[in-house]
Order: sequence, then C-alpha cells, then structure tokens
Amino acid sequence: MNTNIREDARKMLNKVPEVTALFWIIKMMSTTVGETAADFLNTDLHYGLTGTSAIMGALLAIALLFQIQARRYVPWLYWTTVVFISVFGTLITDNLSDKLGVPLALSTGAFSVALIVTFALWYNREKTLSIKAIDSLKREAFYWLAILFTFALGTAAGDWVAEGLSLGYANSALLFGGLIAVTACAHYLFKIDSISCFWIAYVLTRPFGASCGDLLSQPASSGGLGMGTTRTSEIFLITIIGLVSYLCWEDKGKSIEP
Repeated sequence: MNTNIREDARKMLNKVPEVTALFWIIKMMSTTVGETAADFLNTDLHYGLTGTSAIMGALLAIALLFQIQARRYVPWLYWTTVVFISVFGTLITDNLSDKLGVPLALSTGAFSVALIVTFALWYNREKTLSIKAIDSLKREAFYWLAILFTFALGTAAGDWVAEGLSLGYANSALLFGGLIAVTACAHYLFKIDSISCFWIAYVLTRPFGASCGDLLSQPASSGGLGMGTTRTSEIFLITIIGLVSYLCWEDKGKSIEP
C-alpha cells in the first residue's frame, strides 16, 4: 500500500507529459512554429536577429521560471515553454549561420556533441535519461538543456539538408519523416530501448517540422507553397492552442476525480 502511495506521489511530481500521439503532434507543430515565428519576427516585423533573440530569450526565461516553480505537469505552461524554446533554439542556429557565418554542417556537428555531452552528464549524475522521472530540479535542468540543444541541432540539420545540400523542403520533410518512421519501427517491432528511440525521434521531429514549415511558408521560387510565415504561424498556433486547451480540460478532469 505504501509503495503505491509513493508511486502515485512520484507521478504527480513528474513535470513532463505522457508520450502519446497527441504529444508528438503538438511537438511537431511547435517545431514548425519555431521556424516560421522566428522568420516572422526577424523579417516581417523587422526586429532583426538581435532584437528577436532578445525578445524570445526574455519570454523563454520567464516561461522557464514558472515551469520550474510548478510542482507538477501543467499542460499550458509546459507547452508554452516548448514553443518558446523552439523559437529560441532556431534563433541560436540562425545567429551562428547568418551573423557569424558558421557553416550549417559545423553547427550540426557542434550541437550533436553538445547534446551527447548533456546526456552523458545527465546519466552520470542521475543514472537515467527517462522523461518519466523529471521530478527534481536537477533532472528538470538537464531536461530543458537537452531540449534546447535538440531544437538548435534540428534547425541546423534541417537547414543543412534542405538548403546546404540542395535537397529542398519537400524532400527534406520526406527524409526526416522516413527516419522518424524507422525509429518507430525500431521501437515497436524490434523492441529497441524506448528512451533511446524517444530522444532520436525528438531530435528528428525538429528538422521534420522545420521542413514542413518552410515548405508551407516559403515562396514557390524557393521551393515552397507560398503561404507565408504569418499565415503558417497562425494556423499552427491556433491548432496548438486548441489541442493544449483539450489537454488542460482533460487534466482538470483527472484532478477532480475521487
């Protein structure tokens, strides 16, 4: 009986949602918003990379402060933080490429190393990389640092493949979507470790979402469908808000169950 009580308490303190189909849908859409929203603020509103980075950095800091102070998973707060870190991770790569002239291939390699080092330190300290146990300040700090690097890495890898290797947005989306499918098969059919497959898929959804966002928003002359960053951002943001509202309603229902 006491074991069950302790297990229930641990679950209540976990700060990350269950990995469901809805989780992956919102995650993919947040990556698309990260790509289009960064372009919208930078180009359409003329804030520039520096101004956009400062604004999104401040918003991310505020969201992370409230997220870390929360005692349990709160859907709207968690996904707001994910959207902000998606935009900020995109901007890190954009600043390196556009302002400092760092090649995308080099950024991809550097962020890969940074992510691996983060995982190594996390595992060395906590002996697990499972997102089912984000129940302490230290684990949550490692978690959000890893998330930041996955977005920066995904942005660099997606842009490198689509633009640097001239594969195009549609082909890039197909490539990364195919790799996600392979990862899912590896887990469900061949029983490959769920934690490893989760983090591989998490990284891959970033360039997949970014490629989809660019495909929708960029003009036909650049290989896109010409919807524009404003319209694309609005569509995906509205969808995210709707899905997260549903999660909040579902979470509220669970909290009042006897």
